[in-house]
Amino acid sequence: MGYYVRTDQGTKLFVEDIGKGRPVLFIHGWPLNHKMFEYQFDVLPAYGVRCIGIDLRGFGRSDRPFSGYSYDRLADDIKNVVDALRLTSFTLVGFSMGGAIAIRYTSRHGKGRIRQLILAGAAAPVFTRRPDFPYGMPVEEVNKLIKQAYEDRPKMLAEFGKLFFANPISDSFQTWFFGLNLDAAGHSTIHTAVSLRDEDLRPDLKHIHAPTYILHGKKDRICPFELALQMKASIPYSALVPFEMSGHGLFYEEWEKFNRELLKVIWS
Repeated sequence: MGYYVRTDQGTKLFVEDIGKGRPVLFIHGWPLNHKMFEYQFDVLPAYGVRCIGIDLRGFGRSDRPFSGYSYDRLADDIKNVVDALRLTSFTLVGFSMGGAIAIRYTSRHGKGRIRQLILAGAAAPVFTRRPDFPYGMPVEEVNKLIKQAYEDRPKMLAEFGKLFFANPISDSFQTWFFGLNLDAAGHSTIHTAVSLRDEDLRPDLKHIHAPTYILHGKKDRICPFELALQMKASIPYSALVPFEMSGHGLFYEEWEKFNRELLKVIWS
C-alpha cells in the first residue's frame, strides 16, 4: 500500500507500507529512494514484519522542494511520518545517507520510541575527512560530484555507481539501479550531497540509547569500513556485523545474510 504523509512544512512524502507485524521503518541512501529495499520488502513480510519505506523529500515519488535538505530537516520529516503512523517501539533501518539521517532522528526525536537502530553502510559519523577525522571520502571528491551533478548528472551517477558494488552485478540490475538514482530531482541530489559533505554527527552518537546494530561491507569504497569502527567505538550498546564479501551495496550483494541479520535484530 502506498500513500502520502504531509510534513509540518506541507511537503508530501511518499510512503510504501507492506505487511503486518513488527514495524520496521527504512530510510534510503543517496540519491536513491525506497525501492532500493526491494530485496527486503519481497521477503520480510512473510516473517511477520511490517516494512515501511519512505521516499525522502526530493527523491522517488515525494515532493521536490528546492530547500530543506539539512539533516535536521530530513530528521524532522521522519518524525512527521512516525507521528502520522503513530509508530511506537519500531525498528529504524538507515542505509548510507539514510543511516546518517537515522542517527540525527534518533538523537533529536527517538528517545523512548525506537526499539532498535540498524545502520547499514552508514555515511557516519562523518562522511568526509577532517583535520581531526582522517576517514571517509575526501572533500574534494564530493565537490567533484556536486560539480558534475550541475554539469552532467547522468554521467556523475553512472560513475558513482561503479563504486557501489564490490562484486559483478548484472547489466539489467545496473540499469534498474541507475534509474532509481536518476529519478531524484537534480537540486535534491546536489543539496543532500552538500549535507553529506558538511554535516558532523559525532556529537549525536552519545545521545543514541537504543540498541544499535552496525552492518557494513568490508570492501566498501564509498563509506569505508573504518567508519563502522568509529561508530562502534562511540555508540553505546552497539554491535558491529561485518559483511566480508560486500562493498557499499551489502543490501543486495549479500542480501540473504542482510535479511537474516535484520530478522535476528527485529525479533530479538
